[in-house]
Amino acid sequence: MNAAVRVSSLLTNVVVGVLSFVLAFPLFILVYYRLPNLEWPYHTDKILIFFVIAILLLLLVRSFKFIIITAVVATIGWLWYGTATGRYGFNELYKDGRAMLYGLKNDRQKEGFVFTGSRALGTDREIVSAIDYKNPIVRDFAVLATNENFVRQQQGAKMRYRILIQCFAVFKKINENWNYVSDPQDEEYIAKASESVKLLAGDCDDHSILMAAAIKAIGGTPRLVYTNGHIYPELLIGSRKDLEHLGKLIHEKLFPEESRGRTIHYHKDEEGKIWINLDYTAGYPGGKFMGNDVIECIYP
Repeated sequence: MNAAVRVSSLLTNVVVGVLSFVLAFPLFILVYYRLPNLEWPYHTDKILIFFVIAILLLLLVRSFKFIIITAVVATIGWLWYGTATGRYGFNELYKDGRAMLYGLKNDRQKEGFVFTGSRALGTDREIVSAIDYKNPIVRDFAVLATNENFVRQQQGAKMRYRILIQCFAVFKKINENWNYVSDPQDEEYIAKASESVKLLAGDCDDHSILMAAAIKAIGGTPRLVYTNGHIYPELLIGSRKDLEHLGKLIHEKLFPEESRGRTIHYHKDEEGKIWINLDYTAGYPGGKFMGNDVIECIYP
């Protein structure tokens, strides 16, 4: 009898332990995106958080079986309700889980800004004025790009992701056709976006102006980043959760060949928001930056 009791107790402990670790996964996904990003090396912050959750669950399940079972049923009910009402449900939990696992497997490279001072060339107003995103020619070009690229990926996506996918379609259209042409000798020529869109040619500031204008024309948020002797556009992605979702899309659906085995590079601003590189030197959104020494950013 004692042996049977011990075996039963052992089986109960095993079941409780397995149940605790199984429950830890969805709970970790829910908690993970609501915590500050510690960015410890080798994802040790995520591993530590998971094990803390799993151990706490193990202790709670052992001590309060009825409460834990009730909480599990309530969570499942909440997810069912979210699924039925189009809010956060099983599908969103699954997508968050896949994105998180993808983020663990594929590191993204955050670059730090090193501000080096003010530029000698004061062309900011001229550049902002050249970003004529309300011009019908620029708008038509941007809309055409969204009709040519990633149409299937746009369908069914949440609105904020649909806009970003459409911005990637604009990136693809411009960068696959851009021809670098220098300014006139000893002169800085700033072409309007409505001018460059007809030729898809010019230097780095012309490319940045057109990219920013086309992105703004379809609801995206760009900025221009000045480095020593170069300027390039960046696109506002949002949070680290958004970066993980879109990084997975870039690698697996949108730019699989261009980004194969490569890292998504990004900057994080003072508010913690994430911006990725859209330079003509990058073969995919988030390609390696041409330079890290940043002089200033322009927000058109």
